[in-house]
Amino acid sequence: MPTIAQTLEVKEGAGQPLFDLVTTFLRDKQVLLLLDNFEQVVSAGVHVTALLAACPLLKVLVTSREVLHVRGEQEFAVPPLALPDPKHVPDLMALSQYEAVALFIQRAQAVNPEFQVTNANAPAIAEICARIDGLPLAIELAASRIKVLPPLALLARLGQRLTVLTSAARDVPARQQTLHNTIQWSYDLLSAQEQRLFRHLSVFVGGCTLQAAEAICRVGNDQEMELLDGVASLVDKSLVRQTEQEGEEPRLLMLETIREFGVECLAKSGALEQTRNAHAAYYLQLAEKAELHLRSAQQAVWLARLELEHDNLRAALRWLLDHKEREIALRLGGALAYFWAIRGYWSEGSSELSQALAASEGVAAGVRAKALNGAGFLMDLQGDHEQAMALCEESLALFRELGDTQGTALSLLWLGEITFWTGRLLRSRAQLEEALTLFRELDDPWGIAFSLERLASVALEQGSALEEVRLP
Repeated sequence: MPTIAQTLEVKEGAGQPLFDLVTTFLRDKQVLLLLDNFEQVVSAGVHVTALLAACPLLKVLVTSREVLHVRGEQEFAVPPLALPDPKHVPDLMALSQYEAVALFIQRAQAVNPEFQVTNANAPAIAEICARIDGLPLAIELAASRIKVLPPLALLARLGQRLTVLTSAARDVPARQQTLHNTIQWSYDLLSAQEQRLFRHLSVFVGGCTLQAAEAICRVGNDQEMELLDGVASLVDKSLVRQTEQEGEEPRLLMLETIREFGVECLAKSGALEQTRNAHAAYYLQLAEKAELHLRSAQQAVWLARLELEHDNLRAALRWLLDHKEREIALRLGGALAYFWAIRGYWSEGSSELSQALAASEGVAAGVRAKALNGAGFLMDLQGDHEQAMALCEESLALFRELGDTQGTALSLLWLGEITFWTGRLLRSRAQLEEALTLFRELDDPWGIAFSLERLASVALEQGSALEEVRLP
């Protein structure tokens, strides 16, 4: 016998008598009709409206991975389960109150009655729930592994979560036996254009703006689709989320579990390298644009923007380094050096720049000089003054050779800072005064102000008064 959903789907033509029969049966009854997994027959949504119009006492509850887009529809999004912050794990009692953790404990104890949350395994459990985005099915599949893997061992394997999170249960549909199958089910319901957009969006780590999505998702010769319509469709199908804060551009987000599947599909499509390169090029352009504003009155705005995109910037830099794109990596690292310095990412920044500099033969001298300067500044902040000085002196020599006044001034400024902290006050003053002269030539208010501030510190340390110098 056909289901209600099938009856709705074939309402036209041969299905009309059966639809009329259902309508007659329900017309005078006060009934709650549940239609589950309606994404399979979403085109029949218009017939749900017809059924409701014909049956005034009827209420319909639809579960679907896709919005129906019919009159009278009231959407109730089902968010992931509540998660603890893995960086600040609460006490055991409070931890067990989080929905994601409570489900994990319940399902873990179903396969291992001896399982208990302890102070030793609590951080791993919190991290597991966070890594799988609080998704109920993912949590159930992860918890079922507790029979053979303690939490720490399970966490270590979640780098390949789509292969780890599987089940041998015989009484659930195939699409729910693995996390991969569950996402594949939704992916297969997309049109070819929607699948392409989904694959390209998976390259973003930590979300992206609509502008970034448009730049990356229209690379190559593939058929284009209207981005807004495509994004709206993926949002409707629960594969992408949109967030918006007041005064900020909306951001598109994918749960990390879904994003991992998208990257797998992107690789299979043969477009991974092209899309990664486009992603890196976009974020290089963003970083170099932001760098100009980090020494201006717009500093706070651009720091916040770079912070939002930090995961994407990290991913872009890692891709460039892994694929030996040293010059572009040095450009990106050099552009981010001041951001890393201000935000306190000193170790990260110096590590990435050092790796890029280690094999920078043949790189344009100006690019290398800028990266050397940034690496030196970051190492100085970490207290490695001698290595910092060596890097900045090499940078200064390259900039002087190139006749780059801006680069020379910056190198002298950071050298003046380094020599100040190593107690070489006369040398520091000479470097800072030369930097000040060059910044004045450039009419650079930020450089002038910074140089004067550091010269004042030198004078104070020397016990002498610094002659007042007015800004232009």
